[in-house]
Amino acid sequence: MQENRISRWYFGGVSSSMAACLTHPLDLIKVHLQTQQEVRVRMIGMAVNVVRREGYLALYSGLSASLCRQMTYSLSRFAIYETVRDEMNRKNKGLVPFYQKVLLGAFGGFTGGFIGTPADLVNVRMQNDVKLPVHLRRNYAHALDGLLRVWNEEGMRKLFSGASMASTRGALVSVGQLSCYDQSKQLVLAAGYLTDNILTHFLASVFAGGCATILCQPLDVVKTRLMNSKLEYRGVLHCLTETARLGPKAFYKGLVPAAIRLIPHTVFTFMFLEQLKQHFGAVVVT
Repeated sequence: MQENRISRWYFGGVSSSMAACLTHPLDLIKVHLQTQQEVRVRMIGMAVNVVRREGYLALYSGLSASLCRQMTYSLSRFAIYETVRDEMNRKNKGLVPFYQKVLLGAFGGFTGGFIGTPADLVNVRMQNDVKLPVHLRRNYAHALDGLLRVWNEEGMRKLFSGASMASTRGALVSVGQLSCYDQSKQLVLAAGYLTDNILTHFLASVFAGGCATILCQPLDVVKTRLMNSKLEYRGVLHCLTETARLGPKAFYKGLVPAAIRLIPHTVFTFMFLEQLKQHFGAVVVT
């Protein structure tokens, strides 16, 4: 009889929130780059502009909304994926095949993306506020204030603006992160070159972060534009058309900062998750 520890349903949300605290400035710069109508400023220049205008703390604008998003979106997708996967492993008395992990990751990510849309919308707006003229800023005090003001001023439907894109993006990110992390770690361990240690987790999470970035970047650009718009776009198709007019590269605007943000976020998330699992996970006997 061997004792193993598995993740509890809320560990994914907690570990993602911890990672967000470290990578939030990179996420903010990514949003600023994606909402440019023309490529005028690159990553470093955008960061310098933000600091010059508003100070270093401006790099953490919208942190409360980012944490709210992680505790809705990431908590949901991790809870679905890991709970169902562990139950399937238990029933099958073995590891589930990769295609089932992909389907499970896509379902969990799609569901989590929809649940997290309101917090994601407020997150994008709060991050983008610092680059707007003072008279055009929304000035949400925190995530809850933003959610309530959108509800009261624009209606409940606006809270789910871009929900289809956010849900689809969530599915792609979860396939890249959860499914690819799971499978790559399994393959590394099966090869016998490494044991289940921090190096294995690091390599698997870097690979997963890269996959997630490439899969979701076009949708991420469209989602950000939709959420930050007032009346510019009539819907998803209109936003896609207008973005396409800027050329194919427009869909990968902010790819480097997105990778620089998403890969470290993925690494930190799984590092924290593995530690939570190791020290506080539920004990199962196999």
